[in-house]
Amino acid sequence: MNKFLFKHIDNSGLIIFRICFGLLCFLESAGAIFTGWIRRTLIEPDFTFSFIGFEWLQPLPGDWMYVYYACMGVFGLCIMVGYKYRFSMLMFALMWTATYLMQKSSYNNHYYLLALLSFIMVFLPANRYASLDVKLNPSLKQLSMPNWCKWVFVIQLLILYTYASIAKLYPDWLDTTVVELLMRSKADYPIIGGLLQNETVHYLIAYGGILFDGLIIPLLLFKPTRKYAFFISIFFHLFNSIVFQIGIFPYLSLAFSLFFFEPKTIRNIFLKRKPFYDKAEVIVQPYRPILVSIFIIYFTIHIALPLRHHFFTDDVLWTEEGHRLSWRMMLRSKSGRTTYTVIDEETNKAIPINLSDYLTKKQRRSASAKPDVMWQFAQHLKKDFAKKGKSVKVYVKAYVRVNGKPSKQLIDPEVDLANEEWHHFKHNEWILPSK
Repeated sequence: MNKFLFKHIDNSGLIIFRICFGLLCFLESAGAIFTGWIRRTLIEPDFTFSFIGFEWLQPLPGDWMYVYYACMGVFGLCIMVGYKYRFSMLMFALMWTATYLMQKSSYNNHYYLLALLSFIMVFLPANRYASLDVKLNPSLKQLSMPNWCKWVFVIQLLILYTYASIAKLYPDWLDTTVVELLMRSKADYPIIGGLLQNETVHYLIAYGGILFDGLIIPLLLFKPTRKYAFFISIFFHLFNSIVFQIGIFPYLSLAFSLFFFEPKTIRNIFLKRKPFYDKAEVIVQPYRPILVSIFIIYFTIHIALPLRHHFFTDDVLWTEEGHRLSWRMMLRSKSGRTTYTVIDEETNKAIPINLSDYLTKKQRRSASAKPDVMWQFAQHLKKDFAKKGKSVKVYVKAYVRVNGKPSKQLIDPEVDLANEEWHHFKHNEWILPSK
């Protein structure tokens, strides 16, 4: 164990990854500003649907979220050049995680991954070469790193891709129903739009996705297949970038390849002036027991989280219970027709609710198909009417379709959602069965 975790290897891969990671953090922050994502997601809504339990996390008032993201962009640049690295990395990690938790209308597994990686990077010696920190304090300079600094990424990616592959092994993905629905919205893409409607292409995407996610990490680890896997990875991630437009994630995924190639290869390509470290010293640090304990706890949690939906009643595609934080990426198409009815408890009169008066277009989609968001909106309505001196009940009538199948009623219309508690660890009985 000591020899594996604490054997020192050349740190060229981590140094270049830090530079790439910082640049991508900057681009993600700047992109959110210039594409209008901040305005649509954090400024225009009257309130945001946060992760349940984090309702206290709400966007800054007015246009201050632009300043917030500009600060994140600056921290990204500081990470890239290695200036005040640990402080910059910690601040980016905290700020990014806060924006992730304060809204879930734009929920994305890739945002979750960036939050995890940001905190991991805080503890890595990624500023020990080619950084302003070293220039200002030469005693920080180091040519090597413990082996665990590489394997923390490899194991994290193995968990991510393995669960992403397993999650696709269900009928609507295997018969390409989901892929066909996803591709319909891409029909107007120049050049490739028509091709993406082809049935053969749908099968290639469906089964290619399963095979890629399931095999890419082993193939990158195995030296004879590494180069071929890397070229396949380039095609796969560029395809995802063009077709699904998922921001920095495809390029971040390509940057992970730095941890699979030989350190000498990375050094010869990117850092030719850097002396190559090949002593393979085993330096066991005093923090070994703490590190091993953290490793075991961290990865046990991340292996367990994607399994939790099996302990809930019914199908996760229907209930959404256990869907988030589980690497269930682009697995289903879901839409609904939902009405909210508010009953004044004093007069027993029904008060019609127009969703457009409360929610943005993206929020309305979530509040029409996802039970947890429906519950949160019911709580919001209750509080909103309480401010006007009214005590109310909130009833929801929702007809939802999953993967193009016929609509079915999702929520028990006889239950007052405003006075229900949300259960994190057991099934919420007001969600009707899928069958």
